[in-house]
Amino acid sequence: METLPPRKQAEDLVKKYIKNDKLSHHCKMVAQAMSAYAEKLGEDVEFWYQTGLLHDLDWEMYPDEHPNKAVNEILVDYPAELLAAILSHAPGITGKHPVTTIEKYLFACDELSGLMHAVSLMRPNGFSDMKPKSVKKKIKDKSFAANVSRDDIKQGFELIEKTPDEHITFLIEVFKKEE
Repeated sequence: METLPPRKQAEDLVKKYIKNDKLSHHCKMVAQAMSAYAEKLGEDVEFWYQTGLLHDLDWEMYPDEHPNKAVNEILVDYPAELLAAILSHAPGITGKHPVTTIEKYLFACDELSGLMHAVSLMRPNGFSDMKPKSVKKKIKDKSFAANVSRDDIKQGFELIEKTPDEHITFLIEVFKKEE
């Protein structure tokens, strides 16, 4: 595997390209989810963390070129596997569908993390007493967090071969620790 630049470089890139606090928070949530899954699966935790952290790097500054701008122009010194994962989290734009384990998990964690964050904001205790059924209820409510793709969430469950309860429960536990 190619050498992964230090985490500080990834964090500096996020500060440089992402000014929106909500987007920055989303990237950190996806990074946390990815590192937790990497640990569970025996994968490279730091590699998965940085993949999650950098996945939406160009979304704010270059929304029409996302994620191609980041992959082709900004993250040029990052490993090909990380770049492929970033490309595959937006198959509708890039034409690259998730195939490898890291690609599948990035896809599965991205949209669902955003929806779960929105659910946590509506709850007095955030993630601390959240149950999967409250998240599943909001997945069905198309008017809630309307910009979140329900199709992508459903496809994510299938890609990582987890039930909604399994994946949501795992992520609740991850995000609970970070609150």
